[in-house]
Amino acid sequence: MASLDEFKSFREKMNKRILETGNMETKRFFSLDGAVYKDGALDSRTKELMGLVASTVLRCDDCIAYHIIQCKTTGSSRDEIMEVLNVALVVGGSIVIPHYRRAVELLDELEEE
Repeated sequence: MASLDEFKSFREKMNKRILETGNMETKRFFSLDGAVYKDGALDSRTKELMGLVASTVLRCDDCIAYHIIQCKTTGSSRDEIMEVLNVALVVGGSIVIPHYRRAVELLDELEEE
């Protein structure tokens, strides 16, 4: 996986490019994706933890990285994130272990900042 800074830079650059060239449906999806994680009946912190579980089970490294960053931003502790990754491991099985490794590597990098 790219470094944390490379990931953030690439994500921002390409999201901007997609929104410049995407159609109305693309723009609506991006807007919905951002809105769904806002506080509602569940707070954004809880929703980001849920997003991390889903992303890990689905084995999307970019999504895992994004949700780990958001989990830390919304105040989740390392212990909470590790518990969430354990839920994902049980739900997803051993196939998620490589993604779990990269998730912990990113978490370590975030905590070094």
